[in-house]
Amino acid sequence: MQSIARFCGQCSCGCPELFVDRDAPEERQVIITDDFGQRVEMSLDQFGSIVEAAKSGSLDSLALAH
Repeated sequence: MQSIARFCGQCSCGCPELFVDRDAPEERQVIITDDFGQRVEMSLDQFGSIVEAAKSGSLDSLALAH
């Protein structure tokens, strides 16, 4: 698994992290771990749709809602 990015917020409880595992099945190659040890696995295509939504601004209201 290769670490791609770490998303640290304003707390001291750990940081969610984004990984890519090219050896995993296609539908599970992108892994996002949270600061509680849980993980979400998805395909590169599914992750791409999240990236596109972020680029288009459709996630802005969620990110600015804190």
